[in-house]
Amino acid sequence: MKNIFEQGAFRDYSRVSLNESRSPILGFSQYEQRKTTVFISHKHDDLEDLKGVLGFLQQKYGVKVYIDSQDPTMPKVTSATTALNIKERIKQCDKFILLATNGAIESKWCNWELGYGDSQKFKKHMALFPMKPEGAHDFEYKGSEYMSLYPYIAYYDGSEKYENGQSVTRGYYVCSQEVDSNYICITPLDDWFKKR
Repeated sequence: MKNIFEQGAFRDYSRVSLNESRSPILGFSQYEQRKTTVFISHKHDDLEDLKGVLGFLQQKYGVKVYIDSQDPTMPKVTSATTALNIKERIKQCDKFILLATNGAIESKWCNWELGYGDSQKFKKHMALFPMKPEGAHDFEYKGSEYMSLYPYIAYYDGSEKYENGQSVTRGYYVCSQEVDSNYICITPLDDWFKKR
């Protein structure tokens, strides 16, 4: 199981236009298929990794992603209006994902968004997407304590087994662990996106 990805791991998906992700989440027309909407909290310095993750989520799971750093309707200078707009965007989206790089873990804005996301989406509709620096060891990742508090996205390679001995199908999962428990509940990422 890979539960902390390396920055750059989704580079192959980064050739994606950010235009669709720049606009606020609006209603879908009666002719459009309703897509799951996702607010991705991120450190603005992590734009390259963000593009890779955004491309991965859109191509593999068909979701609509919103990223505030590219939204032209946001104030040019961070202010209380910025916070109010972000609150509204988090509420409008079905899911909340924190691109949990070391920089994001240390960011006061990302932590504020995570706290607000927690209050709006609860554990059922939020997840961390943990990323350590390229070439770093897992112990160098600064967000490990968050992974026991919040669900997180992980990759299972098919060699893992459920308690009943059945193999876990290779793929991406949302993992959640109760505090002070060794039991990890896993949900296929595709299924998680479908739950609203």
